[in-house]
Amino acid sequence: VTEKLEEVVMIWIKQIRQVLVESEQIRREADDLGPSAELEYWKTRMSSFNSLLDEIKSSRVKKIISVLQAARSKTLKQWKELDGNVTIAANEAKDNVRYLYTLEKFFGPLAKASPVTMMEYVPNLMTTVGMIYCTSLFYNTSERMTALLLKVTNQMINTCKTYLCEG
Repeated sequence: VTEKLEEVVMIWIKQIRQVLVESEQIRREADDLGPSAELEYWKTRMSSFNSLLDEIKSSRVKKIISVLQAARSKTLKQWKELDGNVTIAANEAKDNVRYLYTLEKFFGPLAKASPVTMMEYVPNLMTTVGMIYCTSLFYNTSERMTALLLKVTNQMINTCKTYLCEG
């Protein structure tokens, strides 16, 4: 029985590792995406990892893990490490969504305002981005900030292009 359960857990470990590896790969995105795409990305990622956490914490999985604990299975070391990694990924996504929601009030004005009116929102937007950089546990890396600022810039450029074509 223990061997069969270990086989099942090893399959889960392989699948979870694949999800974690894919989540860390470089995102391929269109060059003109705005900041709302960043929020959507993290909302999707949060949903995926929360679902995975729910599955890991299900009674079925807990029963199998407790049987393997009683049998002192060696597969549990890998399982616990992956469980921790999934929890970290879920917490990161949740934290990033929470911080990105503070920017959502700027998305509309960036997309719909004229270039002159848009500039009224930039100082507060940058202050909020600075606050995220200073206080977020996960979003304060140059990679994350670059992705966000690139999308903000894309939105500003798209808004200006639209303004010029209408004028």
